[in-house]
Amino acid sequence: MSVSHRRITLAGSVVGAGIVALDGTVLTIVQPTMQRDLHASFEQVQWTSTGYLIAVASLLVFAGRLGDRYGHRQVFVAGILGFGAASAGIGLASDIGWVIALRVAQGVFGALLQPATLGMLRAAFPPDRLGMPIALRTSVIGVAAAAGPLAGGALAAQFGWRAVFLLNVVPALTIGLLVLAVREPVDSESADPVSTDPEPAAASGARLDLAGACLLAVTLVCLVHTLVGMPEAGRAAATAVGFAATVIAGVAFVRHERRTRCPLVPPEVLGSAAVASALGILVAGSAVLFGALFTGTYFLQDVLGLDPFRSALRALPGAVAMVLGAPVCAVLLRRCAPRRTAAVAMGLLAVGALELSGLDRASGAVAIGTGFFLVGAGFGAVMVTATAVVVRHAPAEHAGVAGGLQQTAMNIGPTLGVAAATTLTALAGAAEVPGSATAPTLTVLAAVAAVGVLLTAALPGRTGTASPRPRATV
Repeated sequence: MSVSHRRITLAGSVVGAGIVALDGTVLTIVQPTMQRDLHASFEQVQWTSTGYLIAVASLLVFAGRLGDRYGHRQVFVAGILGFGAASAGIGLASDIGWVIALRVAQGVFGALLQPATLGMLRAAFPPDRLGMPIALRTSVIGVAAAAGPLAGGALAAQFGWRAVFLLNVVPALTIGLLVLAVREPVDSESADPVSTDPEPAAASGARLDLAGACLLAVTLVCLVHTLVGMPEAGRAAATAVGFAATVIAGVAFVRHERRTRCPLVPPEVLGSAAVASALGILVAGSAVLFGALFTGTYFLQDVLGLDPFRSALRALPGAVAMVLGAPVCAVLLRRCAPRRTAAVAMGLLAVGALELSGLDRASGAVAIGTGFFLVGAGFGAVMVTATAVVVRHAPAEHAGVAGGLQQTAMNIGPTLGVAAATTLTALAGAAEVPGSATAPTLTVLAAVAAVGVLLTAALPGRTGTASPRPRATV
């Protein structure tokens, strides 16, 4: 594969991931303005987030399977162009109903886009050179997460909330058409089997597991909807029913996958101990990060009395550590192997959460910044290491499914972390005494990070370690 093609592939992957990350962060800033402008209720505005999350989480794995079958580049182009078109539609929407519907459409196109960004990297780069491209992708996500609130606030203040969504249109259209237009010339004499995109599964006659896709979608919809609604008061019965429905649908999915001839999630993917452990680490790490950010933000605003902008500045070291630490982690990954790198990263997350748990009214900017810095550095390294393991140790012909599973973990983890932090805060009675729940909540999150350290034992202990044999079907 030519150098120019690899660069365009990397640019597409990075820009695509950055657009999705930016869109998610700016939305939270403009929701109050959107509510007033469209005369919407609070519940309706919340569905602009919930509808997107449910759509994207339920379709990620199936979208990755489509990429394996028809080609990651084609699925990426459809996803990013559709995402941009939906963004333009939201910017022109006349009422909240259209905004919710188009946010769901964004979720569908985002599901197509996200696994393809990893599938294209797996096809373009040899396995031993995937670390740095994944690190660059992670850094851009960190930049988008840090810059999103600032850019969203500035645009909304100057041009209104609609400008935030129109911001995505030109980059999405540009990178989509560029990736679509560039084709890799076929040269049979210089073909590189390591870095060439494998033949799509459609050529082998393998059918799509539509029943498995539906069962997995139902499982994830039940799980996400239950987690999102769990912190609300008076929903204990609904939460129990939601988790029961999740378990029933999940068991039905597993039984189906074990019996079908062409499963949605091949045993070569989840049958790898390294891949399964990496996915668990991603869920744990992202849950700790978002739970800590949620709890820390409430502490900064409710206890220290900081406004949103000053709170964001106090938490900024976390985003900086994530952006700068990702490339460093890619270098360490080649020297120290995934097991050691991930263990240290999860340890940093645990120490960072414990540092934040010790904050009080007398805490200064240095103590606060140190806690967020450790959490950001740990999560950046976790994301690079675990993603590299998932993408590298899954067979190339199943790179899309592996990417879908990675993105699913990255959607479930934050939802779980925020739901847990909210529930723990309510149980600790923070409403009566502001800040009283900070220490116990962050201590629990630190314990979750410690569990993640144990999961790293199943990761490869040496650089270049081959992927373990599949254990069994899903």
